[in-house]
Amino acid sequence: MTMVIFSHGQESGPWGTKIRAMAERVREMGCEADSIDYQGIADPTERVDKLRRECADISEKLILVGSSMGGHVATAAADALGAAGLFVLAPAYYMEGFEELTPPPQAMPICIVHGWHDDIVPVENSIRFARACSATLHLVDGDHRLTQNIGEINEYLAQFIMNITD
Repeated sequence: MTMVIFSHGQESGPWGTKIRAMAERVREMGCEADSIDYQGIADPTERVDKLRRECADISEKLILVGSSMGGHVATAAADALGAAGLFVLAPAYYMEGFEELTPPPQAMPICIVHGWHDDIVPVENSIRFARACSATLHLVDGDHRLTQNIGEINEYLAQFIMNITD
């Protein structure tokens, strides 16, 4: 069995539109899915610690999925949790004033989806990170929220999971 754990962004919640849609898709594939609630926790380091605590006892194959700050959080925790893969949406890497908080690229399959019209996290940040670790990078006609791209995202996520679990 594969467990998929979602980490939401700074301004959203654990079961927002994107996470609900992605969780439904991965459950259709036979995976378990859960989402961590970080509401009320602004500090990214505290979020990473919470993710590590929440996932400490997972023995199944683990795939971490994160959006925006949740992408940063999932990346920072992935290695310590022994994740099999990392799937992130508009991850908050190399943010101005917080560049040193960007986790180093992980030695595992990584897929990044980022919208060309993102006005929160520059698309160049994902390109830079993807280049550093040879991650798969999908640039889509979307903004930071990527709500209009959920169909594409679900296809990329399904393919990513199939590649890891085969």
